[in-house]
Amino acid sequence: MRHNKKFNHLGRQAGHRRAMLSNMASSLIMHKRIETTVAKAKAVRMFVEPLVTKAKEDTTHSRRVVFSYLKQKEAVTELFRTIAPKIAERPGGYTRILKTGFRLGDAADMCIIEFVDFNEAYTLGIAPAAASEAKPKTRRSRKPAAKKTDAVEEATVVEGGEAKKAAAPKKAAAPKKPAAPKAASAKVAAPKVAKKTNVGKKM
Repeated sequence: MRHNKKFNHLGRQAGHRRAMLSNMASSLIMHKRIETTVAKAKAVRMFVEPLVTKAKEDTTHSRRVVFSYLKQKEAVTELFRTIAPKIAERPGGYTRILKTGFRLGDAADMCIIEFVDFNEAYTLGIAPAAASEAKPKTRRSRKPAAKKTDAVEEATVVEGGEAKKAAAPKKAAAPKKPAAPKAASAKVAAPKVAKKTNVGKKM
């Protein structure tokens, strides 16, 4: 019986599990964010957060203890040089887990585990509501500009139309005078053609 034994073995033997958690913790330290299943993320959080606390004290002993867990020099250096100074004032809770849905193949519950202080969207100090309000403001500022351009185009079109209308009466006034002579010439031309045809018929 395993009453009150809540440790998640993750379907692996102890050596495999330790190696996996060590590799995932090193990847998290190097990249500041990794995507994995929720079960593994919770196990990695329990594995890496005590190491981050240990890294607050930069001594040879602390480095050797952390190296005994991570087994990677680059990850130990990154932890002590980059991460430890940034989380020095934080008394715990160095990571967060953000669920992303379910994996397509086996429907496993997926998530992103990341360091809290290395997410720029959260460290800028902008509340989600303020961020959502900021986006429409930029959109609204663009819409009036588009309206202004449309208004300018409409104004040019209207002005062009007025110009055409203004020019139209001038053209209409000018052709009205020669319109009568054209009609007269047409009347004169019609009888000539009729006479010619009549003359042709008589011959």
